Amino acid sequence: MSSLSRELVFLILQFLDEEKFKETVHKLEQESGFFFNMKYFEDEVHNGNWDEVERYLSGFTKVDDNRYSMKIFFEIRKQKYLEALDKHDRSKAVEILVKDLKVFATFNEELFKEITQLLTLENFSLNWQHQLCKNPRPNPDIKTLFVDHSCGQPNGARAPSPANNPLLGSLPKAGGFPPLGAHGPFQPTPAPVPTPLAGWMSNPTTVAHPAVSGGAIGLGAPSIPAALKHPRTPPTNPSVDYPSGDSDHVSKRTRPMGITDEVNLPVNVLSATFPGHGHGQTFNAPDDLPKTAMRTLNQGSSPMSMDFHPVQQTLLLVGTNVGDIALWEVGSRERLLMRNFKVWDLSACSMPFQAALVKDPGVSVNRVIWSPDGALFGIAYSRHIVQIYSYHGGDDVRQHLEIDAHIGGVNDLAFSHPNKQLCVITCGDDKTIKVWDAATGAKQYTFEGHEAPVYSVCPHYKENIQFIFSTALDGKIKAWLYDNLGSRVDYEAPGRWCTTMAYSADGTRLFSCGTSKEGESSIVEWNESEGAVKRTYQGFRKRSLGVVQFDTTKNRYLAAGDDFSIKFWDMDNIQLLTTVDADGGLPASPRIRFNKDGALLAVSANENGIKILANTDGIRLLRTLENSIYDTSRTSEAMTKPTINPIAAAAAAAATATSVALAERASSMVAITGMNGDARNMGDVKPRISEESNDKSKIWKLTEINEPSQCRSLKLPENVRVNKISRLIYTNSGNAILALASNAIHLLWKWQRSDRNSSGKATASVLPQLWQPSSGILMTNDITDSNTEDAVPCFALSKNDSYVMSASGGKISLFNMMTFKTMTTFMPPPPAATFLAFHPQDNNIIAIGMDDSSIQIYNVRVDEVKSKLKGHTKRITGLAFSHVLNVLVSSGADAQLCVWNTDGWEKQKSRFLQLPAGRTPPAQADTRVQFHQDQIRFLVVHETQLAIYEATKLECLKQWFPRDSAAPISHATFSCDSQLVYASFLDATVCVFSASNLRLRCRINPSAYLSASVSSSNVQPLVITAHPQEPNQFAVGLSDGGVHVFEPLESEGKWGVPPPIENGSTSNIAATSVGASSDEAQR
Repeated sequence: MSSLSRELVFLILQFLDEEKFKETVHKLEQESGFFFNMKYFEDEVHNGNWDEVERYLSGFTKVDDNRYSMKIFFEIRKQKYLEALDKHDRSKAVEILVKDLKVFATFNEELFKEITQLLTLENFSLNWQHQLCKNPRPNPDIKTLFVDHSCGQPNGARAPSPANNPLLGSLPKAGGFPPLGAHGPFQPTPAPVPTPLAGWMSNPTTVAHPAVSGGAIGLGAPSIPAALKHPRTPPTNPSVDYPSGDSDHVSKRTRPMGITDEVNLPVNVLSATFPGHGHGQTFNAPDDLPKTAMRTLNQGSSPMSMDFHPVQQTLLLVGTNVGDIALWEVGSRERLLMRNFKVWDLSACSMPFQAALVKDPGVSVNRVIWSPDGALFGIAYSRHIVQIYSYHGGDDVRQHLEIDAHIGGVNDLAFSHPNKQLCVITCGDDKTIKVWDAATGAKQYTFEGHEAPVYSVCPHYKENIQFIFSTALDGKIKAWLYDNLGSRVDYEAPGRWCTTMAYSADGTRLFSCGTSKEGESSIVEWNESEGAVKRTYQGFRKRSLGVVQFDTTKNRYLAAGDDFSIKFWDMDNIQLLTTVDADGGLPASPRIRFNKDGALLAVSANENGIKILANTDGIRLLRTLENSIYDTSRTSEAMTKPTINPIAAAAAAAATATSVALAERASSMVAITGMNGDARNMGDVKPRISEESNDKSKIWKLTEINEPSQCRSLKLPENVRVNKISRLIYTNSGNAILALASNAIHLLWKWQRSDRNSSGKATASVLPQLWQPSSGILMTNDITDSNTEDAVPCFALSKNDSYVMSASGGKISLFNMMTFKTMTTFMPPPPAATFLAFHPQDNNIIAIGMDDSSIQIYNVRVDEVKSKLKGHTKRITGLAFSHVLNVLVSSGADAQLCVWNTDGWEKQKSRFLQLPAGRTPPAQADTRVQFHQDQIRFLVVHETQLAIYEATKLECLKQWFPRDSAAPISHATFSCDSQLVYASFLDATVCVFSASNLRLRCRINPSAYLSASVSSSNVQPLVITAHPQEPNQFAVGLSDGGVHVFEPLESEGKWGVPPPIENGSTSNIAATSVGASSDEAQR
């Protein structure tokens, strides 16, 4: 429609509104789709006119446009259905069920079954779930239809999540309905945050505050300017904000664009857990709780604070009352590291601190915590300082920063990411909160305003705004933005003494736990938008014998240490769920900490102990690690004893217990001292080096897998239209695999929850479904007229698994992963895209490698190329971002590596691969790059070699070459914990290497997974991908269109054992240096 026609429509809308032709004006708004009247929509929702609500909304977005529109329509229809049941109108309920709700069964069959079963309930009422509530609301937050819940205080509906919101709760009518203007994506302009948050969370001069990312492509909930045909607002009419027809360029695209994971959603909707989306999960309380005591660790001094590693989830960091820190591998019960308190540089500390240390050298740890990626950890001490260590796997811990942070004690410590930069937040007895640069230690902010020592800090973000909650010993809770404008709120904490705060894992719910000076403890949930307590949990001892600590897990449970036990609550029920005493031996108020997935719980015990509690998944994990340790001990017994000192032996034994690739450390015993230079107390570890043995039968042998019975492998259901898999990836949630075939078709396999697969994660034990939406459409890329076999396929998946960006030689396509619909296409060739990568901190920025050797940095929100990087001479074949170093590493078919700074996109370094001596470099060979978990080292994959490089200096640390006569490498990848490298070869073998030294530990031969009728000369693995949470699971895509998932046997628990290093070798680098000639290193 021309701008003149659009202007005419706006004038007519204005006239109709002024003349009070209400029905006509809303009809024209809906039919034209130019203006979404938020007030009218809100009024209709408040009045419960659901038919009109849906009719009006359908003029702007359809049910299957995206997952947010789907959830909005689901809520509207569900509300109609519940009201029909409430009025005992069964026939209407059935009609709604069949006509309106059936469409959603495809995406959540279990929920649809629950809804259907409501028809069988007699005397149905919306109040049946909460007749015993203290403050029952007419429309309660219903998470599931068959579990009783408890209403909080009136108007206590929580705000939706800023990220991956599963849209919890139902849609209340007048009285309980959250103001849509505050939370919806349906506003043409940035919306205010609900008061009192509006008073402090808005900062228009420095923080852009749309409810969602508006503008051109929208991976996330598009705003109404994006999703609802780009209405715009003129300055002329005071009564109705109708847009003008010729305002800015917003409408130059009518497609919805604007990629974000920080999505704020319009209404609270029943928890419809769509597969692969959001954090909603189904749990069978209390069986999911870690209640079984599996380990007791002897720390040597009393644990004060504990934290599990965010990725290696059996790695436990501990700080004690005498200033010691320790690192435990709870699977093996071994302490990898023990450090006594020591000031690294006393001369750099303040004079008051130096004087205080001389007077009283006693120091306690107040807090230990890992950074979000597990590359750093911090310790807050009871005296002035904070120490930050960098972690490099195993027992490799290095001093990173020491900060003289506060006068008196440092009471708490947290990591945060304001302005895309990792920071350390501290608080202390000097009544201040301080923010420090985690890379340099430079102080960035000091927040003053508390009138008592600051006890805890809780950084968070909501609606693109970063902020920090802090609590002080006078019971005051304050909130701060990253500026110098002072506190934004001033709440009173229950108990008014020691209070800590925590969000649920998905960031939607805020809790605090506190103990008063009189010993009265409480856990409460807060309504952030009102600064009021929403619910108070019951079940504490009348007088707690210490300060109670708490933790949250799985967006579902709360736990606290009280009365010589651990107490658990369901977040939606104030009554105590269960109590566990961990077989006794707990102090009055034990310290507690869940690991990331909630399978393990660390609890401080009497006599300087730590107990590890586990649920079913945790028990399985620990037993798998036990098997690994047993195998490791057998390996070390088989080794010839080198001449080393006792300290080296102790260090080596400690190193045998890293979290997943446990056995790998047996191969680097001598190397540990030489690499780390860190002598340890013999009492800290259990040496495992056996007496010298010349038993030839125990000499290490490569693990060869030749039979299907020697591992777990699963061939996924095939699609007859696909004949070659070109790209392969697991979804980030770990419950699906996405493939791109050479003919531009995408395939998606999803695993469902079942009795055999309670987690719903990908596994080689259960067959997945080759999934398609009910429409039956396929995700198919745009292709050019030229031969598709010559095209270079590429794709990248958004962090929340909602969208995939993909190309097969033609235009780049953006697909909705739930509906398979093409949302948009852009960048027609030439040049054609050959590699795609999302920026780790901004989903609106993608790096696009091209077949003309350039790299384009493209902002999808504004549809603009921001930078064009030139440095390669052939097509781009690999891109990888490091959010720690703020660099992009690129690789090309020219066998060249380049490092680019992501701030200004300047080239920092470049280097060509070192090819084996005597090898003729191939004319065109893909070079892939992938960052290690530490975000500093990266894997390089080329048909002639595997290599590990360090990104800052672009130095090659290790290389591995196949023999001259061996088949070329087709692809390789790190395992999710970066302890292993999985590599596929064109002779159909798959090899597993230890990532630390690129030593081969296991080889899977074609006979183990290809049928006898298939010749390995005709079928080769072309791509390989690793599961995002299971370190020993990977999948390969084959040249015949097949995809196979591999896992080791449950009895083995891992892929082979690493070889021992040669006698007398003092470094594990020498054995794998460039041109290594041992058979082990050469396949």
